[in-house]
Amino acid sequence: MEETAVLLVDDEPALLLMLDMVLKKEGFRRIDHAESAAAALARCRQKRYDIILLDVMLPDKSGFEICPFIRETTDAPILFVTAKGSDLDKLTGFAMGGDDYITKPFNPLEVVARMKAQLRRSRPQAEEPGKSSRTNALVYDYGRFQVDELAGELRVEGKAVACPAQVFQLLLFLCKHPNRIFTKDQLYEAVWGIDSMGDDHTVIVHIRRIRERIERDPGQPDYLVTVRGLGYKLVPPKELP
Repeated sequence: MEETAVLLVDDEPALLLMLDMVLKKEGFRRIDHAESAAAALARCRQKRYDIILLDVMLPDKSGFEICPFIRETTDAPILFVTAKGSDLDKLTGFAMGGDDYITKPFNPLEVVARMKAQLRRSRPQAEEPGKSSRTNALVYDYGRFQVDELAGELRVEGKAVACPAQVFQLLLFLCKHPNRIFTKDQLYEAVWGIDSMGDDHTVIVHIRRIRERIERDPGQPDYLVTVRGLGYKLVPPKELP
């Protein structure tokens, strides 16, 4: 964790100090702070971060407002932090490009656990000793789209499509388990690395974001289908109607 660059964005100095102390105890060393939206954007334009903790209620602009601009500079996981915990707020956060949503007040160790889970999922797995990178390369071909695990790339009809880290990881997981039905809780635990704690909205929004990329009609999906009352599954092209 020592080389992981972290940006904490919040206008409460005491909260920044507390998170900074906890993260350092957990092995993080490269931690920057920003107390406004303008400062956060400036830092993201000057430096590459591996993960960003972004408060929603900032003094100049909201975290929701600046998230799309941060996304122009990085694909790093963004975790929204806010006192607002309504379903609408969570859905807004994910729609704006966030990867997770933490409601205040929170246990700082939970924040660290969620950050570590995001980092595990956003970074490529280490290669096995004695194997070349191309030997380990896996491309999942679903006809209309291909998912290149090693390159971290989604291609749809031959064109590369931008895909945030957690959206890609969820799609990759489903590609590895075609035709298998997963509940929302199972998908959250498999991709985010921790128990969902009843938060279904994260998976729902990321399923929608996948469909917007791979389906001809996201409202009538052919590949990533809902099995009513059970969950979701990814259907290989040879089994499409």
